[in-house]
Amino acid sequence: MKCNRSSLAVAVLVSVLGAGACSGPEEPGPPRWRVEVIGSSPHDPQAFTQGLEVIDGVRYESTGMWGVSTARATDQRTGTETARVALPGRVFGEGMTRAGAIVWQLTWQDGFAIARDPVTLAETGRAGYQGEGWGLCAQPQRLVMSDGTGTLTFRDPVTFAQTGSVTLSGYRDPKPNELDCAEDGTVYANNYPTDEILRIDPETGRILAVIDAGGLLTPAERAGTDVLNGIAHLPGTDRFLLTGKYWPRMFEVRFVGE
Repeated sequence: MKCNRSSLAVAVLVSVLGAGACSGPEEPGPPRWRVEVIGSSPHDPQAFTQGLEVIDGVRYESTGMWGVSTARATDQRTGTETARVALPGRVFGEGMTRAGAIVWQLTWQDGFAIARDPVTLAETGRAGYQGEGWGLCAQPQRLVMSDGTGTLTFRDPVTFAQTGSVTLSGYRDPKPNELDCAEDGTVYANNYPTDEILRIDPETGRILAVIDAGGLLTPAERAGTDVLNGIAHLPGTDRFLLTGKYWPRMFEVRFVGE
């Protein structure tokens, strides 16, 4: 209904009833995309995957859970694991990314990130932060971090100091978990605890697309697993790796717009 003189009385009545007669149409949500599976490979079903990334032919993976958290490096071409280190004590591992000569690994509620050597994964330093650590990925001049809220935080790739933040918009209650910084400048995030992946413009926080990644595992494979978690863009391609916590398989996929 248009808000002209002839409709004024009706508009007032409907307004009193709380219908918002003269408000504009609701803004449409982001487009829905789907996953096209290219292939799959075995994945460690004991790995509570928290971070996943492929860079310079190395697949980096962080796993969580108290007492068994690890950082891992694997040759992406051969599938041969080249390094693995355990986190100390009851530290709970979270997202992980490589920024130049540093691999950064988050901890969940322990309040610090671990700097690691990119070849051996040996610890080379630590940096503190406030709040929880969830997902982490690297853009050319900054790190992007999630913390269980609808806000992404930007950090210096060398010092880990906070340099800014952005609040997500355009979709109901986003909860970004594991992150991947793609070559086109967008950020992909597992939307915890769903099978959705959010495609995000990190400059504005706008959610550009929602990707349905449900149904990758068979019902038998899904038994005993946890949520989808782990996104890694394969550099120079339009493909990504996807896996989850305790998943027995890792998938190579494309994201396809409708």
